[in-house]
Amino acid sequence: MRVLIYGAGQLAQMMYLAGCPLGIEVQAVDVKDDSVVHPVSKLPLELNLTQAIEAADALSVEFEHVPERLLEQAAASDKLLPSMSNILIGADRVREKKLLESLNVPNCAHRLVTDLTQLDECVESLGERLIIKASRDGYDGYGQWRLTDRSKLDALKQSLQGLDLDAVPLIVEQMVDFDRELSMVGVRDKQGNISTYPLAENLHYKGQLHVSVAPAPEVDTELQKRAAHIFETLASGMDYVGVLAVEMFQCGDTLLVNELAPRVHNSGHWTQSGSVTDQFENHLRAVCGLPLGDVAAIGVSAMVNIIGCGSFSRELLSIKGSHLHWYGKTVREKRKMGHINVGAADYAELGDKLAALSQYLPLEFFPKLEKEARRLRNA
Repeated sequence: MRVLIYGAGQLAQMMYLAGCPLGIEVQAVDVKDDSVVHPVSKLPLELNLTQAIEAADALSVEFEHVPERLLEQAAASDKLLPSMSNILIGADRVREKKLLESLNVPNCAHRLVTDLTQLDECVESLGERLIIKASRDGYDGYGQWRLTDRSKLDALKQSLQGLDLDAVPLIVEQMVDFDRELSMVGVRDKQGNISTYPLAENLHYKGQLHVSVAPAPEVDTELQKRAAHIFETLASGMDYVGVLAVEMFQCGDTLLVNELAPRVHNSGHWTQSGSVTDQFENHLRAVCGLPLGDVAAIGVSAMVNIIGCGSFSRELLSIKGSHLHWYGKTVREKRKMGHINVGAADYAELGDKLAALSQYLPLEFFPKLEKEARRLRNA
């Protein structure tokens, strides 16, 4: 079997590695120039995009910001999974909010803004504590602004001058005092069968995910069921095929959906060594029409992102249960260079291992690590 992935980054690379034991050959499309490349070496393959589409059994994506002309070509083959409409939902917050509303999925109170004068109405209806998000092309904290005081509204409007709000409207959300951020990663196959991984707790810093812990601490059966129900509502309502990530805010007993990612996701990387079948293999199984794999957790796990950092001690591999995943990129500020998965039998042991991990890393690039180690030791 052969799967063609649009995007040639680390997610395509990890799908390639997951496909090898299954006999699934994964190729990647560099969407900057439409070339077909090897997902690991990035070297061009001896076929063009049209030939690669014809030879593939399934087409999929590693990120949602694939140029629409490429998605249209892929969709015309009837091999693209998830569908083009589902991929575009992840790329456009307006579409995303409309989907959540149509399926009655709880999410943050919000307004659509196509003219900066509408921000006054947003303050009146939603309050003076707001998060303003570009509806397209925003991720990892980019394309977002905050208002915490009505007196700063005029200054905010001034900073947003020049944006083309007809082309890219703003979504203005009420700032939520949430307890923590969780994500539900799951998978749906062509027959409608759904499997969901345990909830992961996510720790962000300056808009980027730094640490995920799974299964998330202090999650009872009812909360897991509630999250799974949200996932099932979305995946079935979208007629989705493949891995889908649903990011949520927990506010007491309430879960509010924050964002959807129609693909394998950073907060699911822990599954590589922390579950029976990881998210990358399950995505390939789903789009290729194979039976889904077991999503049960193996002990407890933490995923630590390596962001903007290229120098650290590989002696971290001396920590039992640690696994390094290096992406082979050129170092750049705020760029995800790789991640470290750490597994343990319980949260206290996981905290000890994260504390040990901190000895091998330049902590200015890992601002959440030591605090999370202490918290887990006391969990």
